[in-house]
Amino acid sequence: MDFHGADFILAIIGMSTVGWIVTTWIRARHGYPVEGEWGGTTTKADPHADRKFELLSNENQRLNGQVDRLQERISTLERIVTDESLGLTREIEQLRLKPAN
Repeated sequence: MDFHGADFILAIIGMSTVGWIVTTWIRARHGYPVEGEWGGTTTKADPHADRKFELLSNENQRLNGQVDRLQERISTLERIVTDESLGLTREIEQLRLKPAN
């Protein structure tokens, strides 16, 4: 094989181009970001991403509200259990000691 002619240079350029095309195709097919001609990157777009984000935001708000309500209920229960002025401890003990009819 003669390595001094123009055909060899064209073969190297052709192999490089084919390799670049195959690599870019594989990366794009599997969702990896693809580099553009001027250094920018392009990612695989998800057409339902905005809807998913909206649903997750709504669920997050709902769960935060639920946690807040549960924290309020727990603090109320703690206050009832620990508050001596309510006399609940005494009433509970009286109910325990009261014979069943």
